[in-house]
Amino acid sequence: MFNVSIGLSQRVIKCRAAVAWEPTAALMMEEIEVAPPQEGEIRIKVVATGVCHTDLYHLFEGKDKRGFPTVLGHEGAGVVESVGPGVTDFKPGDKVIPLFLSQCGECKFCKCPKTNLCDRNWSSKYHDIMSDPTTRFTCRDRPILQFMGTSTFSEYTVINQIAVAKIDDDAPLERVCLLGCGISTGYGAAVNTAGVTPGSVCAVFGLGAVGLAAVMGCKNAGASRIFAVDINEQKFEKAKVFGATDFLNPKAYNKPISEVLAEMTNGGVDFSLECVGNTEVMRTALESCVKGWGVSVLVGWTDVKDFSARPIQLISGKTWKGSLFGGFKSKDSVPNLVCDYMTGKIKLDEFITHKMSLEQVNDAINLMKTGQCIRCILNISK
Repeated sequence: MFNVSIGLSQRVIKCRAAVAWEPTAALMMEEIEVAPPQEGEIRIKVVATGVCHTDLYHLFEGKDKRGFPTVLGHEGAGVVESVGPGVTDFKPGDKVIPLFLSQCGECKFCKCPKTNLCDRNWSSKYHDIMSDPTTRFTCRDRPILQFMGTSTFSEYTVINQIAVAKIDDDAPLERVCLLGCGISTGYGAAVNTAGVTPGSVCAVFGLGAVGLAAVMGCKNAGASRIFAVDINEQKFEKAKVFGATDFLNPKAYNKPISEVLAEMTNGGVDFSLECVGNTEVMRTALESCVKGWGVSVLVGWTDVKDFSARPIQLISGKTWKGSLFGGFKSKDSVPNLVCDYMTGKIKLDEFITHKMSLEQVNDAINLMKTGQCIRCILNISK
């Protein structure tokens, strides 16, 4: 049981955090100051967090210096330490998952069942630097940005209540933290955005955590055949665990993998999901779909290159779609996904290949960068 106190809510907390001072540089363990929660905010003691490719994207690919210094991490779970004025739905001791995609419940997007976007999310204005300039972090007398509005590579963080989901008291935080991004994103891209149908044929490009979750989504939606596509064949056995039936390495063929898939499926797959964040793979995934009704979904995060396709691909009846956080309305859906895990409907444990301490964060980043892990869980606090 965690010992927390409302009476401590107005004190500044000093704690450990892994700070990214500049692009491409190693993260530095620092003591940071975490300010008290303000109106509508919650201060959270982070217990565990996953290391996601989007953290690496910001550090190594985005390279926009305006997004630094920052504390990375956005796939965490923890316990409410204190709440600010006006917070009524959370109390100290609640188990929660921070959300990089908010759900205010009031804007036109939140009120529309067609989307899970929220107009009050950090990404509405600051998608290029991946942080709102407002922050409750300081270090060495400098403000430190909160990556994607969350920053879970820190023992404590402060988040607006519209970007926090309260979850089951019995939920294991070191596992359900994965529902803060990767697993929800891939799984939802299949069952929500693509709308995979029973008996259909699917192809998933990229077998990281997001791609494997997409495979799981295709399986749970009733797909009869699921092609797992990756240049790293060591991931094929793991894909089989989540329901993949066929395995393709594009480097093993002397023709485009879209042509290989067309030959193996009598014209192309019904649904394809790109889970890499590579614009060339996005086009390949589209071209792998059958004409007339094929649906291809962009899932991998990137914003540094343009993408293109031949118009005939869409004129012939294919649909190209994008998916953010798997199409799930975050505050409503994450608690339900936690319950789905606890009842065995979805897998989480099987994604975890490594467990490390916060001080080993650079080792965890290197494992992901070199494709040696699916998900590494960082133990942040006891």
